[in-house]
Amino acid sequence: MASPYWANPLIFLISTALTLYLLALLLRFLLQTVRADFLNPISQFLVKATAPVLNPVRRFVPGLWGIDLAAILLMFIIQVAGLYLIFYIAFGQAAPLGPLAVEAVGRLLGLLLNLYTVLIIIGVIVSWVNPMASHPGLHLLHQLIDPIMRPIRSFMPDMGGLDLSPMVALILIHVVRMMVVYPLRGQIPLPI
Repeated sequence: MASPYWANPLIFLISTALTLYLLALLLRFLLQTVRADFLNPISQFLVKATAPVLNPVRRFVPGLWGIDLAAILLMFIIQVAGLYLIFYIAFGQAAPLGPLAVEAVGRLLGLLLNLYTVLIIIGVIVSWVNPMASHPGLHLLHQLIDPIMRPIRSFMPDMGGLDLSPMVALILIHVVRMMVVYPLRGQIPLPI
């Protein structure tokens, strides 16, 4: 067990590295799901960053109906391992795996919802500041958020050029967070 003086910085570094890598895996999974442009430089970076770990898992875990099950399994395993390590550093003992697995699912869903919250807000800000911008990142952003925004826009009444669908999407994301993520989180006491 790390000394109390070193435990918090070590937990912070592990948590940050874990979140960044899980975010890269999640973005790659989502870009693959929406069939985004993989010639985009950002897509190429995500492929190169995640391939060394993801490709060996794909040999044993096939996809199903276009869903990359290897990426989902890898995200879950990395999340559980990271939480286990953090629990061990914080408390000096092994964490119970059942609650740890539930916590991992809650954290992964929370990461997904946080990612979409940020992407939608960035999309709104860009549409206000420079709606005609053409950056490779903006192209991917629209490929990621359009499958969510399109059904909402189809149900929204015409507001005379004012698009309220991002606000509706953010409200729905928060409702899902309250109903699904919050009950899954807090299964075990973690310092992060």
